[in-house]
Amino acid sequence: MLGIMREDYGNPSSVHVLGRDAAGKLEKARGDVASALGAKPNEVFFTSGGTESDNWAVFGCAEALSRNGKHIITSAIEHEAVMEPIRKLGKMGWDVTFLAPDAHGRIPAEDFAAALREETAFASIMLVNNETGAINPVAEYSREIKRRGLGTVLHTDAVQGFCKIPFSAKTLGAELVTVSGHKIHGPKGAAALYVRNGVKLPPLILGGGQESGKRSGTEAVPAIAGFGEAARLGALESEENAAAALKQRRYIVARLSEELPEAIIISSEGSPYLLSLSLPGYKSEVLMSFLEAEGIYVSKSAACKKGARSRVLEAMGLKNDVIDGAIRVSFSRYNTLEEAEFFVQKLKRASQVIMR
Repeated sequence: MLGIMREDYGNPSSVHVLGRDAAGKLEKARGDVASALGAKPNEVFFTSGGTESDNWAVFGCAEALSRNGKHIITSAIEHEAVMEPIRKLGKMGWDVTFLAPDAHGRIPAEDFAAALREETAFASIMLVNNETGAINPVAEYSREIKRRGLGTVLHTDAVQGFCKIPFSAKTLGAELVTVSGHKIHGPKGAAALYVRNGVKLPPLILGGGQESGKRSGTEAVPAIAGFGEAARLGALESEENAAAALKQRRYIVARLSEELPEAIIISSEGSPYLLSLSLPGYKSEVLMSFLEAEGIYVSKSAACKKGARSRVLEAMGLKNDVIDGAIRVSFSRYNTLEEAEFFVQKLKRASQVIMR
């Protein structure tokens, strides 16, 4: 990224040598992201973040498919980047079905099938929930659509699953897939939307016609190059990274059962990189402050909620004291078992010194 900012700083749309060099870096990154996705490079379009990709997928489908029907299927556990655009469409006259999660935080395939109608224009359900780590059976949703011969377009926000759980664009079966760089150790501000060849998705941003006319605006080549390299490394090391994260996750669950048996593990299954747990009777924000003072950084809900109460846990039907005492722990390939043990001991200490 530094090299591109210092040396290959041309506009990738320019035809002079600096522009051509920048365009080469851009296309290499596109190829790396496409390879990690199991897609073709011409199916990958860069955006400024997962939020833009999600907005583009939702509003683009609404514009392109309204004549197919005005019914949308989504879930009650979606990220705000999907939830808010769909709520807006609901106010504009679209009929929206919000599917509730089961006790494990997943959207069962049979619930999706029951909600699917002839007039369902599109559906958007995330692959991995960003708070609980629950993994949804997106491939089964796709198979149900195809089994019934419907024209429903399927989008999935796969930001939390990209390079973390095994999948490809083909195995998922979704026509639109959102991925982002900042969840795989790439820079913030670089993401992509996979658009399967043949899907006519109108652009969200109009202008100079960059990204094959799909997303105008000069591409952020340094950030995109960083995203591409993160995707290349993430795909190369995905199995060993996931195994390391799962080892830490299992270690913490086992140690909490010994040291802090009152702790409730909310996400018993799912992504190895996320663990949702609760200490009923305590307040999440107080636990977070105590842990932060020890150099441990966890969350209460999604980061973009800025500490607001988790509607995902509410949708799961959990008791108020469980929700109010819940924290989300994230793992990376750089964490260690020593850090996992440190977390267990500090959480145990928090339970001893914090007033209920």
